[in-house]
Amino acid sequence: MVAGACDCHTHVFGPRADYPMVDARHYTPGPAPLAALRAHLAGLGLERVVLVQPSVYGTDNRCLLDALAALDGAGRSIAVLEDGVDAAALRELHARGMRGVRINLESAGLRDIAGTRALLQAWSARVADLGWHVQLYAAQPVVLALAEDLARLPSPVVLDHFALADALPGADALTDLLRTGRVHVKLSAPYRLASPSLADAWARHLTDAAPGALLWASDWPHTARDPGRAAHEVSAYRVVPADALREQIARWLPGVELRRRVLADNPARLYGF
Repeated sequence: MVAGACDCHTHVFGPRADYPMVDARHYTPGPAPLAALRAHLAGLGLERVVLVQPSVYGTDNRCLLDALAALDGAGRSIAVLEDGVDAAALRELHARGMRGVRINLESAGLRDIAGTRALLQAWSARVADLGWHVQLYAAQPVVLALAEDLARLPSPVVLDHFALADALPGADALTDLLRTGRVHVKLSAPYRLASPSLADAWARHLTDAAPGALLWASDWPHTARDPGRAAHEVSAYRVVPADALREQIARWLPGVELRRRVLADNPARLYGF
C-alpha cells in the first residue's frame, strides 16, 4: 500500500451504556470498537482514517470524538450537528480533528430537493471558513437535481458511495461536477448500488475522467439491516473480507500513481492530514 493511504469512510460503535442510540433510528448495529477498526486498517496497510458520524447516534458525536482522540493525529472525522451549534463550538471541533458536516438523506429515504438545497447552502456557508466540506449522502436523482447548487457552494462537497449512481446515463453530469474541482466522490460501498457490478464501471469511468476528485473508502464495518429485522433489533454487519477489499483497490485503482493520488494525496488535501 502507498504511504499515507487513508480509508475515507468508516464508523465506530461503542458500548450502548456509554453511547446510547437515538430512538428514531432505522437499524441497530452491534459493537464495532476502535480496536477492531485498528485491526481493519492494519490488515489493509492503511495509515489514516476518516470517521463518519452514523445516523444511529443522531447529533451526539461523543463516540466518534472519543475514537478520534485515541487515534492521535491519524484520524479525521465528519459530524452530524445540531442547527444551533455556534462558531466557538465549530472551532473546538476543528481543533479536535473534525473536517466536515454530513447531510444524510438516504438513511431515511428522503428526496426533498428544496429542503436539501437550503441545508447545503446553510451548512456550507457556516463551515467554509474552517476549510471544512459538506458530505452528502443522497440518491442519484437528488444529486443530479442539485448539481448546479453543489458546484456553487462556498465549501467543497463530498458525495458518499459513488453518489449512489445506479444509472450510467448520469455519467456526464457527475463527471462535469467532479471536474469543477469543488465536488468529490467516494469510491466505496458497491453493495449500496442497485447492482454492485456497476461500481467497477463507475470506477473505470471516474478514474479516467477526474482522478483528482476521488477518494477511496471501505465503509467499514459494513452496516446493514437484516431483512425482516425491526429497527431496534441488532442486525449483523455485511461480511467483506480484507482480501476482497485489497482486490477492490487493485481493480479500481490500477497503477501506483493512481493509488497514491486517490488513497493518499487527495485525502491529505481534503482532510488536512
